[in-house]
Amino acid sequence: MIEVILDSVEGGGSKAKLIRIYKKEGEAVRAGDILFELESAKNNMKISATVDGIISRIEVVEGEEIKAGETLAIIKEETVKDTKEEKSFKDDKGQTTVYDKKKKEPGEKYDIAILGGGPGGYVAAIKAAQLGAKVALIEKDKLGGTCLNWGCIPTKALVRSAEIYKDFSKAEENGFNVPYLTFNWSKIQSRKDKIVKRLVGGIEQLMDVHGIDVFNTMGSLVDKSTIELLEDKHSIIKADNIIIATGSKPSGLPIEGADLPGVIDSKTALSLEELPPRMVVVGGGIIGMEFAFILAAFEVEVTVVEYLDQVVESCDPEISQELTRLANKKEVRIVTGARVEKIGQGVDQSYSVFFNKDGKEQFATADKVLMAVGRQPVYQGVNPGELGLELNENGGIKVNDRMETNIPGIYAIGDVTNKIQLAHVASHQGVVAVKNIMGDDSRMDYTVVPSAIFTDPEIAEVGICQRAAEKKGIDFSVGRFPFMANGKALTAGHDEGFIKLISEKGSGQLIGGSIIGTHATDLLAEVTLAVKNKLTVAELTETIHAHPTTAEVIHEAALDLAGGALHYSR
Repeated sequence: MIEVILDSVEGGGSKAKLIRIYKKEGEAVRAGDILFELESAKNNMKISATVDGIISRIEVVEGEEIKAGETLAIIKEETVKDTKEEKSFKDDKGQTTVYDKKKKEPGEKYDIAILGGGPGGYVAAIKAAQLGAKVALIEKDKLGGTCLNWGCIPTKALVRSAEIYKDFSKAEENGFNVPYLTFNWSKIQSRKDKIVKRLVGGIEQLMDVHGIDVFNTMGSLVDKSTIELLEDKHSIIKADNIIIATGSKPSGLPIEGADLPGVIDSKTALSLEELPPRMVVVGGGIIGMEFAFILAAFEVEVTVVEYLDQVVESCDPEISQELTRLANKKEVRIVTGARVEKIGQGVDQSYSVFFNKDGKEQFATADKVLMAVGRQPVYQGVNPGELGLELNENGGIKVNDRMETNIPGIYAIGDVTNKIQLAHVASHQGVVAVKNIMGDDSRMDYTVVPSAIFTDPEIAEVGICQRAAEKKGIDFSVGRFPFMANGKALTAGHDEGFIKLISEKGSGQLIGGSIIGTHATDLLAEVTLAVKNKLTVAELTETIHAHPTTAEVIHEAALDLAGGALHYSR
C-alpha cells in the first residue's frame, strides 16, 4: 500500500484547504493522475499519484483543512490496464511518445499557435492568453522543456544537495559533531525529480487557468498558418500567427568513440542511477563546469578538458582564473587549450579521452565521459529549407528585434534562434513576440542580459566586462571587493570570490559587473537594474545597503570605484 501524503504546503504555512477530490475509492489511477487540489494562503496546488494502482481508501473530505504530513489517500499498487485511446510515434532519436486522445482536440482557428512548451513557448502562451488571444500550445514531451525537466531546475536541485553536503562536512568547525556523514544518491535524485514534477504540474495548472489548449503531441509546421499534429495525418491546427519555440539539444564532437555507451550527454548525466568513481567532462563551458562542481562535491574524481585557453570563456578572464583556482582547490583537474581527438574503451570498461595539448598527445581516464560541448537548435517538426525560413550565422532561425522571421506571421524564440541560449532570454523573447502579434510595438534588447552560472561558488555577470571594454576602446574604471571582507559571507563560511564593477570614466555610469561568490546569481539583480537604468557610481554609493548582508559587496565595490572601499584596502 502507498500513502498519498501532503508533504508540504506551497508558499509556507502548515495547512491548506482541500477544495477538490478528483478520484473515488475503488477507482484505477496511473502515475501522474491528479488526485487532489488544495488551496493555501499563497496559491493552489495539485497532488498527483506517484504509482499505478487502485485507490483503496480516501482519508479526507472536500472543504477540510489538511495539515502538512497528513495522509490523504491509500493506493494499492498494481498494474492498471490502459483504457485510453492512444497512438504513438517515434521521434528522430527513435524514442516513442504516446499521444493521449483524451487531450483537447483541435477546434476553431487560433490567434496564436506555439510549437514547443519550454520557457519560451509556455511563457509566450500565458502572455498571449493574458492579452486576450486564443492560444494553442503543442509540446511533444513535458511542459517546461529542457530547462525545467533536464537542465536549469534539476541541476540546481543537485547543486543545493551538494551545498548541504558541503556545509555538513564543516559541521565540526561550527560546533557540531557529525561523525558518520554519508549521502544517499538515490534520495538526492528522488528529491530532484519531485521538484521538477511539482513545477511541471504548476505550469499545467497555469495552462488550465488561462484557457490555453495544450496538445501533447509532435507538431509539424506545414506553412505560415498550419501545424499538423503527427498523431493523426488529418489533424491540423490553423492559426493567424505561429511562434516556433522548439529549443535546442546537446551537441557532440565528430570524433572516434563519441558513440560509445559510456559517453553521455547532460540529460543522461542527470538521471544516473549511481555515480561513477571518475568522470571526464569534455567542454569547460557553463554546462561542463556546473556538472564538474556537482560531481566533485559528491566525491567523483573529475577532469575537465577544454579546447579554449580558459573555462567559461564568455566570462571576464579574472573570473575564469578564480574559478580555475577554486576548482583545483576542490580537486577538479582542468586542462585548457586541449583538442579532444578520440575516445577509447578499455578492457576494464574504463574510457580514455585522448587530447592534443601543446602539440603532444595526452589522455585522461574515467568510468564515464560527459560530452558538454554546447547545444544546437532543434528543427524537428520545422524544416527551414522547405518552408523558406532564413537562418542566421549561428545556424539558428533568423529573426529581427521583433522576433519576426522572414515569413510574415511566423515568429521564432528561444534556443532555436541561437542568439543567446538562456531560459530567461527565451521567456523575454516570447513576451516580445506576443506583444508584437497583439499590436504592441515591442523590441528585443540584448545589451543587458544577466548570466548565471551555478558552480561553487556561483558566477554572475551582466553588461560589459573589462575585456569587452578594452576591445571597444571605452575609457573605464574598475572597482573590486572580496567576499572575505564581508561579514555575512564570513559568518556563513562562504568567503571565497569577489565582485568587480566596471564604470565609464566620463559619465560615471555603471556599464557592467561580474561576481564570483556566494549568492552571486541573486546579487546580480541589483547590478542588472543599475546597468539597465544607466545608474551612476555615485547613485550606487548613496544607496543604503542593509547590514549584515552579502549585498554590501556591491556597495563596497561602488565605493572602490568612487575612491576607496570602507572595509578593505588593496
